[in-house]
Amino acid sequence: MPGRRNLPSTIKRSSKKAQDTYAKTLEHAEEEYGDGRRAHQTAYAALKHSFEKKGDRWVEKSKRGPSDSRAAKSPARGETGGRTARGVDVRGSTKQDLYERAKKLNVKGRSHMTKQELAEAVGRKQR
Repeated sequence: MPGRRNLPSTIKRSSKKAQDTYAKTLEHAEEEYGDGRRAHQTAYAALKHSFEKKGDRWVEKSKRGPSDSRAAKSPARGETGGRTARGVDVRGSTKQDLYERAKKLNVKGRSHMTKQELAEAVGRKQR
């Protein structure tokens, strides 16, 4: 599988299922869009519906679905924008869960943050 050779490092450290999801989607996206940014964005979008980035790898979510408000929008209807949390599952996590993750990552100002802000901060820190 061509996509398997060039897996991003966080995906290489993830489960075989996460690797397969990304690689298969990338392969099909490259057929559709060519080898470029759009194909990789499509593969990440598919990955984020079933997996969440935790630390340096992607782990399976308990419930499949969009991870944040941006992923929930329908590009087919021209809806874009919204805030992204860089793979952190905002919708599937409680504010307390995100607060605890932010605490472990030593995010400053976390006690005054909203749920979305906590998710974004966690996403930035785990890069």
